[in-house]
Amino acid sequence: MRTVDERSLTEMAIDELWNLHQSIVVILASKLEDQKAELDKRLAQLHANGVRVKEGEYSRRPYPVVTPKFRNPARPDQTWSGRGKRPRWVTELLDAGMSIRDFQIREMTTPQV
Repeated sequence: MRTVDERSLTEMAIDELWNLHQSIVVILASKLEDQKAELDKRLAQLHANGVRVKEGEYSRRPYPVVTPKFRNPARPDQTWSGRGKRPRWVTELLDAGMSIRDFQIREMTTPQV
């Protein structure tokens, strides 16, 4: 890779610097086009392999549905799966002396005949 000494640039005439600038712009535009074409080619290969991404969206891996494991006894619409940060209502109930088992959702079992 050739390097340009800063001193040699400062000694160049304005016309020479302008010509150098124009040459750099042309070379840079060409390289950017080549790189874009390569990336478009790789994206087309991903699409061919079944990865579908709409423009402006990111593909996410599918996550399983997580069912709630805890329900607020005072407000049954408030549930928590047990994952992530504890909701405020869980913390408040635990601070009030309740056990986490007190508001655990028990699975309904069907009676066997």
